[in-house]
Amino acid sequence: MSLFSPIFAWADQSMIGHAISGSKWLFPFIEAFHLVALALLGGTVLIIDLRLMGWGLRDQPVSRLGRSMLPWMIGSLVVMLGSGFLLFLSEPGKLYDNLPFQIKMVCLFLAILYTFTLRQLAIRSDVDRTRPLRAKTVAVVSVMLWSGVGLMGRGIGFW
Repeated sequence: MSLFSPIFAWADQSMIGHAISGSKWLFPFIEAFHLVALALLGGTVLIIDLRLMGWGLRDQPVSRLGRSMLPWMIGSLVVMLGSGFLLFLSEPGKLYDNLPFQIKMVCLFLAILYTFTLRQLAIRSDVDRTRPLRAKTVAVVSVMLWSGVGLMGRGIGFW
């Protein structure tokens, strides 16, 4: 019995999950919101990370770019997490032993933690101007973590 078994058992019995899985249109509708939010989040992350790598928007200070992207990042993350939770409720039995799902959840946890701690510190300090190697490292780790979320999410259906 795993630590998360009770969560999956609860999700399997939820009325919301049964409503979503029993509907012809709810799952694809929710998934569309999930994917649009992921694309928007990925775009905001990528814009800042490419700037940290020195590959674009060089006339913009990273701190200003980070401030302008933050509301879009948080908004898309909220939509992505909310829609992802609903998608989880609709098929917990399929996800329980799904390795890509497990990897996605680890990547998601680490990506959120990293994005709003170390990466945010680098953005606020305009680290790309004082320590370019550190800025590039921050950006590469960010891209890798968020790519893991997206790629493993795609892999869920194939497992």
